[in-house]
Amino acid sequence: MKLGFELNTNKMPADLLEIHPDNPEPRKIAQVTECLQKGGVIIYPTDTVYGIGCDLYNKKAIEKLCRIIGLKPKYLNLSFICLDMSHISEYVRHMDTRVFKLMKKALPGPFTFILDSTNKVPKILGVNKKTVGIRIPDNKITYSIVEQLSNPLITSSVKDDDSILEYTTDPYEIYEEFKNEVDLVIDGGYGHNIPSTVVDCTTGTPEIIREGLGDIDNYL
Repeated sequence: MKLGFELNTNKMPADLLEIHPDNPEPRKIAQVTECLQKGGVIIYPTDTVYGIGCDLYNKKAIEKLCRIIGLKPKYLNLSFICLDMSHISEYVRHMDTRVFKLMKKALPGPFTFILDSTNKVPKILGVNKKTVGIRIPDNKITYSIVEQLSNPLITSSVKDDDSILEYTTDPYEIYEEFKNEVDLVIDGGYGHNIPSTVVDCTTGTPEIIREGLGDIDNYL
């Protein structure tokens, strides 16, 4: 990747950036952060499937993300990738002790927790969202990006058009599919083909609404 990141505005193929999954190179993380700060949409590894996302605080980037995944902003139902539990508190209403302890034990990990959102979320997104999905993946690349960006990523899973394989695990295949739509694809090694387990905590009693890679019973 060239120094001084430029967004993919002239239909040139996106950059493919290899980052070490266990020891992410600071220089490369800085390049990813620059892309996000300029309104870029990136594809990146998590502890489950590859994700596609952008800076939560960049409305133009969110609009671009919605176009790529074919979703109107008013139907936005994506997750936030946060740095830690203190990061979460800005975007969710008070959670009861049981839910807090559960999340404290399960995160970082392959879970998405659905929680009641604060009034900050609709102001950021421009749509009335009463709930928000929260993720803290156990992935060093993702952690490093969010840490340096200082904002959450708004994210969705990278899905495959194949009728059998729902998720693509090979970053090179992902790059070939999305290189003309996104601004950057990170190669952090092969991903999983099972998404996160989604747990609805809006009633105070955790309820699994999608079985995924994480086993929430280990933390209850």
